[in-house]
Amino acid sequence: MIKFLLKVVILGAVFFGLTKYDVLPGLEVVENPDGPLGVYGTYLWIALIFGVVNAIVGPILRLLSLPFVLLTLGLFLLVVNAALLALTAGLTSRLEIDGIGTAIIGGLILAVAGWVADQLLDR
Repeated sequence: MIKFLLKVVILGAVFFGLTKYDVLPGLEVVENPDGPLGVYGTYLWIALIFGVVNAIVGPILRLLSLPFVLLTLGLFLLVVNAALLALTAGLTSRLEIDGIGTAIIGGLILAVAGWVADQLLDR
């Protein structure tokens, strides 16, 4: 449980970096300064939703898309990650994605950040 919460904090920091520093122009977070943790709580909330979606829906999507993943030598996982990010945006009104290209690049960045977080937290 602690590992999951630390991963949520890391993903929240990634969402913060992507949107605050305009790394990915089509990805927007509507901040809520009146929330329990202020502006940073918005990023943690989005990261929590993304983590839960990735933990529950992610394995199902990866299993169902296995033939496409094998045919494309793994490149279809970019589409799966984009779908998970789009699903997160659909579940919360605080995250906005402009298009499929933004979702694919954002999904790739978040997948790499999640992998790095897993590697750091396993030590």
